[in-house]
Amino acid sequence: ATYTIVDGGKRVEKKSLLLASGFWGVARHFHYFFELTAAWSWCLLANPLVNGVLPLSYAIFLTILLFDRAKRDEGKCLKKYGKDYQKYAEMVKYLIIPGVY
Repeated sequence: ATYTIVDGGKRVEKKSLLLASGFWGVARHFHYFFELTAAWSWCLLANPLVNGVLPLSYAIFLTILLFDRAKRDEGKCLKKYGKDYQKYAEMVKYLIIPGVY
C-alpha cells in the first residue's frame, strides 16, 4: 500500500505492507483478542460471584477501550491507505473476533 507523508516540507510517497496472512489474515486486530482473553481470565479468576463485580472492572474497561480503538484505527487506516485498505478489509472481514466481529 502506498501513502504520502510530509517530511521537511516535501511530500514523500512511501510504501508499506498490509498483512493479510497469519494472525492478520484472521482478523485485522486479532492481537486484541489475546489481550482480552487474558484480561477476562484474570478477572474471572477473582471469582466475581463471591467478590462482587469490582474484579470485572478491568476486563470491562479494556473491552470497551479496545473495541473503540479498533474502530478508530479503521478510520485512520482508511484515510492513510485509501483503496488499498478497502481491498484489505474485504480480504480480512473481521476486526477482532473471527466469525463474530
